[in-house]
Amino acid sequence: MMRAAVLGSPIAHSLSPVLHRAAYATLGLDWTYEAIECDEERLAKFLDSLDRSWAGLSLTMPLKRAVLPLLDEVSGAATAVGGANTVVFREGRRVGHNTDVGGMVDALRDGGVRGVGSAAVLGAGATACSTLAALRDLGLTGVDVLARNPSRARDLLAAADRLGVSVRLHPWDTLTELLPTELLVSTVPSGAADGVAPVVAGRTRPCETLFDVVYDPWPTKLATAAQAAGCRVVGGLSLLVRQAARQAELMTGLVPAPVEAMRDAGEEALRRRSPHRP
Repeated sequence: MMRAAVLGSPIAHSLSPVLHRAAYATLGLDWTYEAIECDEERLAKFLDSLDRSWAGLSLTMPLKRAVLPLLDEVSGAATAVGGANTVVFREGRRVGHNTDVGGMVDALRDGGVRGVGSAAVLGAGATACSTLAALRDLGLTGVDVLARNPSRARDLLAAADRLGVSVRLHPWDTLTELLPTELLVSTVPSGAADGVAPVVAGRTRPCETLFDVVYDPWPTKLATAAQAAGCRVVGGLSLLVRQAARQAELMTGLVPAPVEAMRDAGEEALRRRSPHRP
């Protein structure tokens, strides 16, 4: 029996076990997948403890950057954005990948976005770095980024340089000056973008599409405001499913992953958490 898991801290809320187990069941694989609490200090010891029954790991915060020096090989996408959310074990080697980038592209395409002429990104953390790569893959070479703390955007600017994307950094409270934009992406945690929802609500069609990476609770105040203003909305569950599908493909070697079965399992799990979820 092969094993896989998602690591992070905190991790109890993770929906990854639901998604990956749905993939294994659909594919007829007798695999296990669990959620394991792990921080940076324990990561190296945990990796060293694994035997050959392990196929791979999903990584969430705060491990995506911390894992890089512990790997034998790192994909181009993970190197460019400065973080790996996936580790696959192959013949005793640890190989790091980043499926957030491809997952974002897939999620946006699922939502009807094929190319992007302009974009504004809320947040400057690890998810924003992956967003820059996804936007580049959709044809964008320059992005406006609003940072809650611009002095902490060093990793984002370094990623932008590696990706060949020009970043125009703005204070958090200047969103109104950047609207309308074709695509607005919120990469910040639940509740962090609530304060800018009135800015979006106060405009007619401030963006063609809002992509909000939060999936629970849903809808966010920002998503509600954007939809009311006439924007198309793509939610975080689509991203979560799509990046998990790419992880499942990497770990199992079976392509394509059963995306719809994974999405259905995720939606059902979220409805059980929040019975009034739309």
